[in-house]
Amino acid sequence: EIAFVLKKALRGPGCHIGAVLAAFSPDIVWNEAENNLQFVDGNPYLGPQAVLEGVFMRLGEDFDGFTVVPERYIADGDSVVMSGRYAATAKATGLPVNPQVVHVWSFENGKVASFQQHADTLGMAIATGRAALA
Repeated sequence: EIAFVLKKALRGPGCHIGAVLAAFSPDIVWNEAENNLQFVDGNPYLGPQAVLEGVFMRLGEDFDGFTVVPERYIADGDSVVMSGRYAATAKATGLPVNPQVVHVWSFENGKVASFQQHADTLGMAIATGRAALA
């Protein structure tokens, strides 16, 4: 049931931020990947408003058409792991991004209690102009 709610909220261009935020615990602890240059400055993001302002709104500033493309869900007790990709175009460079990602979600009382992102941070940094290959 939890995996279904996440799948529906995150699926492609129909992603509805309000539905995602409504699924969060008021005390959610959200962590971006350690080397995610755009967003690591706020780790951990505490509460839905911090995630909205520190992650979701900034995604809109950096990318056109940002989409999470889930490929697989693995549920175990109160945890769900999603593997998939991001799809977007970096506004700063016009380069496409399509990194592999893994999200680890944990739940308490039917709400998302924590989130941990694992992603190809180098590919995203290159696409946004925050890093270059030597």
